[in-house]
Amino acid sequence: METHQRFNTEKLVAIDTHVHIESDTGNAADEAAKKYFGETGKRATPEELAAYYRSRNIGCVVFSVDERLTGRPQVPNDDVAALAAENADIMLAFASVDPTRGAEAVSEARRLIKLGVRGFKLHPPLQKFHANDRIAYPFYEVINEARLPVIFHTGHSGIGTGMPGGGGVRLKYGHPMDIDDVAVDFPDMPVIMAHPSFPWQDEAISVCLHKPQVYIDLSGWSPKYFSPILIQYANTLLKHKMLFGSDYPLITPDRWMADFEKIAIRDEVRPLILKENAVRLLKLAS
Repeated sequence: METHQRFNTEKLVAIDTHVHIESDTGNAADEAAKKYFGETGKRATPEELAAYYRSRNIGCVVFSVDERLTGRPQVPNDDVAALAAENADIMLAFASVDPTRGAEAVSEARRLIKLGVRGFKLHPPLQKFHANDRIAYPFYEVINEARLPVIFHTGHSGIGTGMPGGGGVRLKYGHPMDIDDVAVDFPDMPVIMAHPSFPWQDEAISVCLHKPQVYIDLSGWSPKYFSPILIQYANTLLKHKMLFGSDYPLITPDRWMADFEKIAIRDEVRPLILKENAVRLLKLAS
């Protein structure tokens, strides 16, 4: 397989900061999520995913979530890292480790940082912990020392929606105000709050506005459903802290970007959200 050597920031038109590497398992939670998001068809292989993003000149941050609640298998972090290394012109690997695993999570984080991952992805509702639970603090200390970013799922979860008991997913773990404590206690660890944080959008905006190292990625929702207050702050006080993310494969960049064109984002702000903010946060400038 051809290996691409360098993340080609100048060539890219956008950077998608929220891309899942997932397999088609037929898992009940997966099928419910597909129904919720309107996803149809067979999921792309990792190689097809890379070809899709390269054909559109879009860079991407890729990961697979370490969780045991839904029964969906994680694509191993090492496999995600290898895929990104093979497609280094467009792809950056984030790892996912359940921080409630204690000392094992800490040692795994250290190993993955040495392996070269560029950040971490956590999903508190699926990993069943509050982001500010002290059980996760030894894990955060490792990432804070490395000054790497962490993506936290916030807000409503499409996973489990419509299933009996919500598939066991407890929405309280996605409250963005938990992130405020994390940002205070780990100021060298950039935090990306994933998704418009319905039903706590105001809280997410407040945390992002108050804490310099906190960002919001706009994945998991079509832009046509963004709240007026989210659009207002994206255009003004938070224009340097909003990031394009799709939530692929549940929402594709094609769909997200087409809908993004139709909402009232200022012309000078669009390139910031689509690419420039991510270039700065992920330290991708040449």
